[in-house]
Amino acid sequence: MELGRLEYLQALVTEFQVTDSADAKEQVLANLANFAYDPQNYEHLRRLQVLDLFLDALGEDSEALVEFAMGGLCNLCLDKANKEYILEANGVESVINCLSSPNEETVMSAVTTLMYLSTPQSRRQTTALPVVECMLRFSLSANRRLSNLATLFLEDYCTPLQVEEAKTLSKHTAVGIPLPKD
Repeated sequence: MELGRLEYLQALVTEFQVTDSADAKEQVLANLANFAYDPQNYEHLRRLQVLDLFLDALGEDSEALVEFAMGGLCNLCLDKANKEYILEANGVESVINCLSSPNEETVMSAVTTLMYLSTPQSRRQTTALPVVECMLRFSLSANRRLSNLATLFLEDYCTPLQVEEAKTLSKHTAVGIPLPKD
């Protein structure tokens, strides 16, 4: 008998929760992040509390777990219900913390997620001064993907005043968030 979509996703969530193997956890989280690409899975993933699983995994020590969790959230937050859930769960703060990851994919997903999570209500948080300052630094990166994405963020999500204020501030402070490794 073939497992249905919900049952299969439930099996993955259960495996993630019960396994002691770090490799198995990473593999399962990567699979869940891939399933988060498909809007047909959104309802199942909400029901199985996978958004909480991803949000919790952002605080893990494993760079791979953080990368997959951030990718999964990035995939899920285009959906209105998922976006609202992430915002209500104070997910923006966890996403912002991922901007300092040494992992390029984690940072790319974090920047993209902040774009997707930007609403009139959340914009004060998603474009807070430290975030804008970070995007200014990323926009100067030799990494074209990162510099292009950060430039887009600055142009489309920040006001000229915010950008100027961050430029002024960055002249007077030490650089806090390092660029990710290539």
